[in-house]
Amino acid sequence: MFEEIFNRTKEASIEVALLDNETINQVLQAVADKAISETDTILAANAKDLSRMDKANPMYDRLKLTRERIEGIAADTRNVAKLPSPLGKVLKHTVLPNGLDLKRVSVPFGVIGIVYEARPNVTFDVFSLCLKAGSACILKGGKDADDSNRAIVGLIQEVLRTFRINENAITLLPATHEATGALLHANGLVDLVIPRGSKRLIDFVRQEASVPVIETGAGVCHAYFDKDGDLEKGARIINNAKTRRVSVCNALDCTLVHEDRLTDLPALCAPLQESNVLIYADVPALAALQGNYPADLLKHADEESYGTEFQSYTMAIKTVASTDEAIRHIRRFGSGHSECIITENRTTADQFIAQVDAACVYHNAPTSFTDGAQFGLGAEIGISTQKLHARGPMALEEICTYKWVIEGNGQIRPR
Repeated sequence: MFEEIFNRTKEASIEVALLDNETINQVLQAVADKAISETDTILAANAKDLSRMDKANPMYDRLKLTRERIEGIAADTRNVAKLPSPLGKVLKHTVLPNGLDLKRVSVPFGVIGIVYEARPNVTFDVFSLCLKAGSACILKGGKDADDSNRAIVGLIQEVLRTFRINENAITLLPATHEATGALLHANGLVDLVIPRGSKRLIDFVRQEASVPVIETGAGVCHAYFDKDGDLEKGARIINNAKTRRVSVCNALDCTLVHEDRLTDLPALCAPLQESNVLIYADVPALAALQGNYPADLLKHADEESYGTEFQSYTMAIKTVASTDEAIRHIRRFGSGHSECIITENRTTADQFIAQVDAACVYHNAPTSFTDGAQFGLGAEIGISTQKLHARGPMALEEICTYKWVIEGNGQIRPR
């Protein structure tokens, strides 16, 4: 069953690779139009998924679609259409002494598989990026979002048929463990798999797959408020990073505060009260906050408070004696996703940027900006926390590969 599905997608990928950029852009514009015109259809399917999930579940916000979010998705799809094609670019060019002309040229991957959880917006993002990059996609969504995903894929396939393009350019697998296993072992039929979701999901895909994998890691993000940090900036940055959307991977999980600034901690955390953020604080931070922050939202931190991706209105606070200690804490508990320093000291900022090992390192700006659309990439297919091939927000360039093209005129290699 699955091999037949993968073969159909493989055939479709050959057709997609031959599409011209103008046609691809027209398809993406039509998909954006379809998303808007069929908003009620998408929301009805999404409501079925939401009815099966507890609203207290951190994944509920990721699963939820609204008219505003669908408008944002359509805008992102249109933005991808406006981007230049990533294909056919000469990445390297040289002529050897023997006259051979060598070019390294960007080309499609072919078939890209995505394993993801309760995020139906990913369905649109993956399709738009893969099509623009000349690849077909196979999606394995979670059961929590199955109704939403099926409605969205159905609408996209309608558009493909309108343009007389093989509808297998996008394929949604059943929301079963068997489908995941088949995808991860579809050697020769699937060229790349990208997992998006929890650390447990990502670890499973990395350990189980026999096809190539680009790892998108969990986001355990820190903000370090340095002794030379600006209090007003710090309060805005920390509040935005923590509360803008708590369920996303770039949300803040832990604030590190220099011990010289503990007296400023109540003001630094004051905006968090409006969102009822629960704080797990170490002993010095707890003492500074007691009487200045709601008692029912204050708890003692323990070892498990650090290195946790909360995905909720919860944050840890750790007191440090120096920038070196803050960096050591991040090395121990960070996930290599996004880290931030708040300081007016350029030397301290440069040290932090140089020594923190993460895909994205911020100075006086919140980690909430780690996003393909925010980076001007149109959309993203995931945030890579590994160092091989791609790192940080992955968009068009990162889901292309390359080939060497060698032009000769009868040269032969000497014995």
